[in-house]
Amino acid sequence: MFDYESAFSRNIGWVTESEQQTLRHKRVAIAGSGGVGGEHAVTLARLGIQNFNLSDFDEFEVHNFNRQAGAFMSTLDRPKVEVMAEVCKDINPDADVKVFPEGIFEHNVDEFLEGVDIYVDSLDFFALEARKTVLSKCYEKNIPVVIAAPLGMGTSVVCFMPGKMNYEEYFRFNDRKTEEEQYINFLIGLSPAMLQRSYLVDPSRADFQAKKGPSTPMSVKFCAGIAGTYALKILLNRGPVLAAPWGLHFDGYRDKFVKTWRPFGNRHPWQRLMFAIAKRVVLKN
Repeated sequence: MFDYESAFSRNIGWVTESEQQTLRHKRVAIAGSGGVGGEHAVTLARLGIQNFNLSDFDEFEVHNFNRQAGAFMSTLDRPKVEVMAEVCKDINPDADVKVFPEGIFEHNVDEFLEGVDIYVDSLDFFALEARKTVLSKCYEKNIPVVIAAPLGMGTSVVCFMPGKMNYEEYFRFNDRKTEEEQYINFLIGLSPAMLQRSYLVDPSRADFQAKKGPSTPMSVKFCAGIAGTYALKILLNRGPVLAAPWGLHFDGYRDKFVKTWRPFGNRHPWQRLMFAIAKRVVLKN
């Protein structure tokens, strides 16, 4: 017999009993149910969060096996969002999971964010239009946003809080004319420190034109850990939250941790230089 208090009793000590009940009644939106999205859902469900809005239009394939929480032989060709909804309910049978199997667009973004306390971005790196749609609506609705990016064997995190720098002021997508340039702006905004760059052994695998990139299972675990921690602090209004233009980057391979600060976002002089360098690398590849 499932019992909420017993199931999540080992959280107590790091959170109080009353805080655990607060988490229980919060609702989290996660767009994307694959690599980072699946790990976010599992981590937050085990934290005791009981209400989720999950989206994804894709199905599990063999090439997802290296990193995606819901990817197994038994789930091949099954919708990712359906599988992850089942996982959440397998952890907590009382979970209320609303699924959006067609993905997120202008016509359903309001429903996706209805009653949501925090949005944890898990969209594919190249899902630029969907990402801008959700981030714009979060800004309009004063919903906090956490983006944890899997980079090499680590993660970088940027958070957008109501009343502080918004996603466009930071990433400056509108400063770039082409989709490729906007991808570069997103990359350098997520990873100003670029700690992962030095050990990418085969740069050809990071292919912007094919919209594919390499990944590791460690990176998505790091993403879920830090995004889950930020979600806890935001939902419980407990502890400092580092918001844009600040960011964090931890790399487990290089044993390095960097706190980044980019006032003016991607209009910062260092970011302009990084954009020029990144663009040359992308075009070369």
